[in-house]
Amino acid sequence: MEARNITVSETIPASRKLQREDAVALLAKATSMTVAKGKKIATFKGGKNASEDAIKAMLGSTGNLRAPTAVVGKTLLVGFNEDAYGEVLG
Repeated sequence: MEARNITVSETIPASRKLQREDAVALLAKATSMTVAKGKKIATFKGGKNASEDAIKAMLGSTGNLRAPTAVVGKTLLVGFNEDAYGEVLG
C-alpha cells in the first residue's frame, strides 16, 4: 500500500472477528466484489440483493470474514491475490 501511496483509513485487528452480518453489511455498500482463494479468483455483484454464494465466498471455515479484506471505493476485495489487487489499485 505504501508503494502506491494508498492511505489506510481503518484497520481492524485480527482479534476482532467479523461475522456474517458484518460481511453482508460490507457487501451491501459495494457494487462489486473480488474474492481470491489462492490463485482462484471469483467476481460477484454487490448491493443489498447480493447472492448467497457471494456471502459464502467471503467467509472462512469458521464463519468469520476472510482476511485480508479491503474496501477500495465501491469495490470489495476479499483474500489476497497480487493480480486482483493490482487491477483494482491500478
